[in-house]
Amino acid sequence: MATVNKTKYALLGVLNVMPCSGYDIKKFCDSSISHFWNENYARIYPVLKEMEKEGLVVKETEHTEGRPSKNVYSITEAGKHELAAWLLEPVQSVMGRNELLLKLFFSSEVPLENIIEKLEKEKVKHEKLVADYLQMEAFLKADEQVKNSKNFPLWLATLSCGRYNSEARIKWCQETIRSLTNGFAKEGD
Repeated sequence: MATVNKTKYALLGVLNVMPCSGYDIKKFCDSSISHFWNENYARIYPVLKEMEKEGLVVKETEHTEGRPSKNVYSITEAGKHELAAWLLEPVQSVMGRNELLLKLFFSSEVPLENIIEKLEKEKVKHEKLVADYLQMEAFLKADEQVKNSKNFPLWLATLSCGRYNSEARIKWCQETIRSLTNGFAKEGD
């Protein structure tokens, strides 16, 4: 099956929430979906241009006194139909790449302290992510306008998925550290 440029659908999704400039799209992505989907300016602007040619978005130039003009994009009906059709398609599974697991797999000749240090850093990273997810959830629940949005339960679902994944990763790090420490201790006997 041919790969599809998913950036197009991420941008259509953002523009379905609100009209944005390319800069605003990047800010929206960074503050909402960046824990599970990453977009950068190098992809955003060319895809916006292509979607404009396809009639999926329209561009309006806004002029503000004392500031440079900015292009604000809005989703068209054709864009909404394209997004809706994509949302109904089955999810394509993508094989991930995880450098920590790759290094762990080949670390039989690496000092145990180095392996443990990597695992501890991973655990701390995910502990921070859990705190971030809980803070984002509290922020969403405190905003009455957001709570009344039909997006609210969907946004909470993505946050809880991130939190559960990070909690599982923390548990895995703890178990792996314990296992490796016990395993290496037995080798030395």
